[in-house]
Amino acid sequence: MQEQDGNKQFNISERLEDLRREHEALRWEGSFRDYFELVAQNPRIAQLSHARINDMVHAAGVERLNEGTQHEILSYNFFATELFGIEEPIARIVEYFKSAAQRLEVRKRILLLMGPVGGGKSTIVNMLKRGLEDWTKNESGAVYAIKDCPMHEEPLHLIPHQLRAEVEKHYGIYIEGDLCPQCRYALEHTYGGRHEDVKVHRVAFSEKERVGIGTFSPSDPKSQDITELTGSIDLSTIGEVGVESDPRAYRFDGELNIANRGLMEFVEMLKVDEKFLYSLLTLSQEQSIKTGRFAMIYADEVILSHSNENEYIAFAGNRKSEALQDRIILVKVPYNLRVSQEERIYDKLLHQSEVLRNVHLAPNTLKVAAMFAVMTRLEEPKRQNVDIVKKMKLYDGEDVEGYKSKDVRELKEETVREGMDGISPRYIINRLSSALVRDGVTCINPIDSLRAIKDGFEQHTGISSEQRERYLNMISLARKEYDELAKIEVQRAFVYSFEEMARTMCNNYLDNVEAFCNKERIKDPITEEEMDPDEQLMRSIEEQIGISENAKNTFRQEILIRISSYARKGKPFEYNSHERLKEAIEKKIFADLKDVVKITTSTKTPDPDQLRRINEVVDRLVKEHGYCPVCANELLTYVGTLLSR
Repeated sequence: MQEQDGNKQFNISERLEDLRREHEALRWEGSFRDYFELVAQNPRIAQLSHARINDMVHAAGVERLNEGTQHEILSYNFFATELFGIEEPIARIVEYFKSAAQRLEVRKRILLLMGPVGGGKSTIVNMLKRGLEDWTKNESGAVYAIKDCPMHEEPLHLIPHQLRAEVEKHYGIYIEGDLCPQCRYALEHTYGGRHEDVKVHRVAFSEKERVGIGTFSPSDPKSQDITELTGSIDLSTIGEVGVESDPRAYRFDGELNIANRGLMEFVEMLKVDEKFLYSLLTLSQEQSIKTGRFAMIYADEVILSHSNENEYIAFAGNRKSEALQDRIILVKVPYNLRVSQEERIYDKLLHQSEVLRNVHLAPNTLKVAAMFAVMTRLEEPKRQNVDIVKKMKLYDGEDVEGYKSKDVRELKEETVREGMDGISPRYIINRLSSALVRDGVTCINPIDSLRAIKDGFEQHTGISSEQRERYLNMISLARKEYDELAKIEVQRAFVYSFEEMARTMCNNYLDNVEAFCNKERIKDPITEEEMDPDEQLMRSIEEQIGISENAKNTFRQEILIRISSYARKGKPFEYNSHERLKEAIEKKIFADLKDVVKITTSTKTPDPDQLRRINEVVDRLVKEHGYCPVCANELLTYVGTLLSR
């Protein structure tokens, strides 16, 4: 069974054999004496659950965002492939694990993620669970347990308390916890009290095999039993052993038992019955589980839950739950508020399907949908000179004339619960999916996406009439932003077809700027007459990108510095060597050629010259800008309509 893949061959039998070998390589079994030698050489093998997760996350690497600023944000590579735009909540989660890894009191708390639906809470938990499964399969995250222990117990629990201080003094090994009832019984009756002979083996965490990762989901409180968390009596053996307090008569297979040394996920923790929460109180504070007719059983596990805001508010207002509230570390996980990151979310979700193999996604389609979604999540700015669109751009790191990074911080500080409301990524993906699978569709563009989003308002049960009006306004704002993007796209395609014009205009501008900054006169290339720099020409270009009269000197000096920098490196300075100058020249040419573009794009019966120019622009849009012939022609028609208004 082989498939040809370029120059490589994929042999399913060989790959399956490789996987079996990898699985076999994880096997290790020995006595407690053998295990202790491993720990003596590397004490991190015996680390506690929070430290294990902390190591796992940091091993993937960390990047610094906004480096050098007062509000520097860390981006953790462990989460970076799946989660976008929520770096701050993730940083707080990692901070919790970092503190807990130092055995600070914070490890005796429940980590609760609270936020709107579709904000990434479940993804964070799933990434930690899947990550633990992979981490325990490599040497850095190797985990060893007492063989046949249902709780995959740390073998160091075999060391009597009287010896632990000496072990820590000589080997630097910290030991916490005690044997579970079943291991205590086995030590006495199977191994005759010989601790060093107890069998130890290596384990790999697996949610499916119920090793190191537990999951509890609330259901009908009347039918759901606490034994799901703490295990139950084994009726098949009770007749043999005679009493329920015999460890052999009990199944230590509750979710809290099997999650020992790893992670326990409580799905919608705040919806569960109070009797389940009492078990959490004991486990979080005392690190113990009360099971059946046994003494408290030590458990080392991370308790992680997630909930929506309404559930949390109701929980926080309940005086009966004060004890549990005091044992919760709350991390808010709001929606992403950056357009560029929202695009990445949609791109990731869409590429998980096969639909994009058959349907083309026009440039800016996801961006325009992301603009709408982000605007619905933003609180209206309190400043008079900032609107919701400017705020959206500032949050995404765009330059907005007259604003600096400190303004962004102040805008965020003015908000109360920004990102906790609005349209979820799931809704946008649902609407884009409906547009992508329509019969006969070969390409969808930004207008198609906005239309699909708007059409879905009637079906969205969570949108009130007041919200609907607000969202319709956001659709209009996103449409206006797209109108400008569309004009720029066509402008650039036309400018590139008149590249010589752009180069000539740039050289003319640079000659005048150089003369202006050096306080020199400029020589006319034809008459050789010396003249003052052409202020009108320079301002006509600079005004295209909002350079004010007061800011013109700074901008011109900046251009001159860039020219000098290029000259030192022996590189020619072109019109596209400075992003803002490039934008200004393109806009200036587009303004000068507006009538040509308008006539070319809107005429129904183009003459041969117009047809040639249209074909050039379409070809450039397809080859250099990611368009297909369908959406390239639709773009030209659309811009022609805009310019004809």
